[in-house]
Amino acid sequence: MKHLLRVSALLVAMLATACGGNSTENEQSEEMAAQEVQPRMVYGIAIDDYRTAEGVVSNGQTVGNILSPYGISAVTIDRLDKAAAEVFPLRQIRAGNSYTMFTRMAADSVERLDYMVYHRNPVDYVVFGFVGDSVSVTTGAREVETVRRKHSATINSSLWGAIMEQDMPYALAAQLDDIYQWTIDFFGLQKGDGFTVIYDEKYIDSICVGIGQVWGARFDHAGKSVYAIPFKQDGKIKYWEADGKSLRKQLLKAPLKYTRISSKFSNSRLHPVHKVYRPHHGVDYAAPTGTPVHSVADGVVTFKGWGGGGGNTLKIKHAGNLMTGYLHLSRYAPGIAVGTHVSQGQLIGYVGMTGTATGPHLDYRIWKNGTPIDPLKVPQEPAEPIDEANRAAFEWVRDRIVAELDGEADEQERIVQLDSIPSVITAATQTETTRTDDKQ
Repeated sequence: MKHLLRVSALLVAMLATACGGNSTENEQSEEMAAQEVQPRMVYGIAIDDYRTAEGVVSNGQTVGNILSPYGISAVTIDRLDKAAAEVFPLRQIRAGNSYTMFTRMAADSVERLDYMVYHRNPVDYVVFGFVGDSVSVTTGAREVETVRRKHSATINSSLWGAIMEQDMPYALAAQLDDIYQWTIDFFGLQKGDGFTVIYDEKYIDSICVGIGQVWGARFDHAGKSVYAIPFKQDGKIKYWEADGKSLRKQLLKAPLKYTRISSKFSNSRLHPVHKVYRPHHGVDYAAPTGTPVHSVADGVVTFKGWGGGGGNTLKIKHAGNLMTGYLHLSRYAPGIAVGTHVSQGQLIGYVGMTGTATGPHLDYRIWKNGTPIDPLKVPQEPAEPIDEANRAAFEWVRDRIVAELDGEADEQERIVQLDSIPSVITAATQTETTRTDDKQ
């Protein structure tokens, strides 16, 4: 086979000479050398002389358990443990992750293990080497191909349902929820609402391994279109509405994800247990026991304990004379106590059915100056908007993102990075000025 490849390389060089007519002998030699077959490299290993075997780490299985059947001694494993301490400690190997073994037939006709590649995730890996008398530990990442996607969907039931119906990556639902969690009431979506989103999909060997940057979105809800425009301000990429207002608000729309509302705010509701009409000054989110509950805003815990019919209860005080309550919790998150400062989105507890409840749910409440208000109708002010100094750059990005979302952008007009927009604008302005001068 190698002989045939060398012959092919020679023929290619001869044809090149015949077509070009000016190649020197040195140039021909260089071309032939370039045509020499290079070894196939995988995980930084020249694999042509190796046999491979795949495996999956079992529950309770150690690196020693995996390596021992390949003749790796306990002394060598101890040396590996020490060598790996600063690179990738062996205790970080997790059950369920896969590994690949590279073995070769040695001169004594014994199959020997030279490398074990542990897959931390679909992209990142660790190579444990046992070549000769040495041990080595190196890390690497597989080459990822990024493909830009644009998808639109109409919602018939939920955001997750729309994502599944259109065969989009499930992770995209979580990304859209993170982007719009202050602005869109995902529990109040109506049939016919929809969205368009531009994002990157990551591929390894034609297999999708996740999504990358979301380059923009438009969410159509309750007769209004809410754009999400990515822009880097204060060193961080955040998302903004088309007018430059932040999508981030004082309060999250809800303290938990992917549930349904089983009961709304009311001054006269038929109690499901006591069967009498009484006020229900909260919103009940039905969710499985153990569903994480997050603080909707920065604040300080003012109450943690038994709340009678509300069971395990937390109350948190926020800016603007607001107080939020979280009732029927199965348990509290570690570190949560009266006086604890919590940040927006921080885990504070888990859904349960303690107290008086017919099923697991979270009773979420808000008080303004001590008066209960409907959590679904709280007026909110956005966080800090786009700085005036960044306004021109933001609008330059926005116009191109909106055009692409609306299907009116040429490929060369697409936003593909967010780190040097001002210089791009300057260049574009100078070009426009030059064109104007030329016309004069």
